[in-house]
Amino acid sequence: MEKGEDAELQSSNHERDANVLEFMDSTDSYLVLMNSLSSSLRQGWLELASARHSMGASRISSALFDLKSHSAATTLQLNHQIAGPEAEKLHFSLCKWASSESPKSCSEEAKFEEEDKLLQRTSNSPKVLDQDGSSNSVQEEAPEATESPRTVEDQARKERLKSLSMFGMLVSPKLRAAQSSFETALEILVEVANKRADLLDAYDQVREKMESATK
Repeated sequence: MEKGEDAELQSSNHERDANVLEFMDSTDSYLVLMNSLSSSLRQGWLELASARHSMGASRISSALFDLKSHSAATTLQLNHQIAGPEAEKLHFSLCKWASSESPKSCSEEAKFEEEDKLLQRTSNSPKVLDQDGSSNSVQEEAPEATESPRTVEDQARKERLKSLSMFGMLVSPKLRAAQSSFETALEILVEVANKRADLLDAYDQVREKMESATK
């Protein structure tokens, strides 16, 4: 009986230590992301100020903003993921630079990525011999999926240029750099939200273990 109780106690202590390490790791990652977010925002504001200095305050002003109602080019999606047998975890993801003329959801982009991965796997598969002895590869079955990643990136590039067109045809390179910095900051914000959810989940697990140990 004593050996069984000792084994159970050691297992409980090991699980509690693992939860504490997970909490500390989540905290460290959260602080690193917050530092990266601060750096990206600071860099973006400096680049925007430099662009306004070179182009002039009249060319970079809130008076030039397009205030018409239009669909958002970047949206935030909330996904539900199964974290355990009876647990559900929320996960945030970005759908960036969707065209207003032909909007494309993140699910469609993910479908394109899966098709591209499938194409890469089939391209390495052995060739199959037909009845007449000629060899055909499975790659010929899905030739359209090869252009999907390039199409998505080209569309994103067009949307980036379109968003800066309100400031004129020729803009300062610093303005494009500021756009890239703020886009990076937005991506980090989503990572911060996801990491904060992991941090709170790890904290709840540590608290539950500590409360059960004191009873």
